[in-house]
Amino acid sequence: MASEQELNQFLASVEKRAFKRSYYHVRDEDAALDIVQDSMMKLAEHYGDKPVDELPMLFQRILSNTTLDWFRRQKVRNAVFTNMGDIEAAAGGEDGDFDLLEALDVEDTGTEAAETQVSRTQVLAQIEGEIEKLPGRQREAFLLRYWEELDVAETAAAMGCSEGSVKTHCSRAVAALSKALLARGITL
Repeated sequence: MASEQELNQFLASVEKRAFKRSYYHVRDEDAALDIVQDSMMKLAEHYGDKPVDELPMLFQRILSNTTLDWFRRQKVRNAVFTNMGDIEAAAGGEDGDFDLLEALDVEDTGTEAAETQVSRTQVLAQIEGEIEKLPGRQREAFLLRYWEELDVAETAAAMGCSEGSVKTHCSRAVAALSKALLARGITL
């Protein structure tokens, strides 16, 4: 059973990654923060008594479900308020306040040349821009597999689909990213 301290440590360790994942999905900083906060509260309220090793999978599933709920609410809201364009604009999250490079949390070693740091930052920004362009399910599978480092079975459980679907989504995401990055002259 997870103690309160272990639960707090777990939540602190996943906070930034969960925010970035949510932001990639909803493209709205405020909504992403709400989704992560709601997911953390649900985990603490309903599953805080689970063993520590079960928390990562539970949290990933809760985060996925909370994100899907957000999209469902947006769909209903947009259907009800179709004549109110300002609500749709707010749901789109195109306010430009979110700085992706600040959220990246790249370590500054101080020994790296400024040119190398700028170059790396630019490449990472381009990579993240291409990740944002992926279709939703491909982006979710890619982030769970390669960002969260879940295996295929864990990703399938978090996404609520088959392992074959995860493999297909990941394969398509990697192919699309590879093609887009090669077109920009980026080789990894």
